[in-house]
Amino acid sequence: MRLLLDTSIYLWWLADSRRLGRAARERIAGASQVYVSAASIWESERRIAAHLLEADVSELARSIKASGFIELPVSAGHAATVARLPQGAGDPFDRLLIAQAMHEPMHFLTANEKLRPYSDLVEVT
Repeated sequence: MRLLLDTSIYLWWLADSRRLGRAARERIAGASQVYVSAASIWESERRIAAHLLEADVSELARSIKASGFIELPVSAGHAATVARLPQGAGDPFDRLLIAQAMHEPMHFLTANEKLRPYSDLVEVT
């Protein structure tokens, strides 16, 4: 099973945070391939700029491979798949991550319950 991590899930993994529960850790450990999107690095940079996250964005990017994960670039197909999602409120980074999961396809692991209705591929932990 291929798994795409939500930005928060990736950050919690790197920090070995208690916010990342046992079920999520087991899903990650049991996946055949775990991906982190380039969009998550961009989202992290935005959080750093807004003083919502204290981190080195270059280190976050390097940590993808160091964690045994695979970087998922953003493609035109991913961006076009965003149009298939319901319109309305929603964080643009979340929408892009879900579109990537749909386009590939792969499961998307998140802690955000609000994202569940977007796709059957969304797994809320």
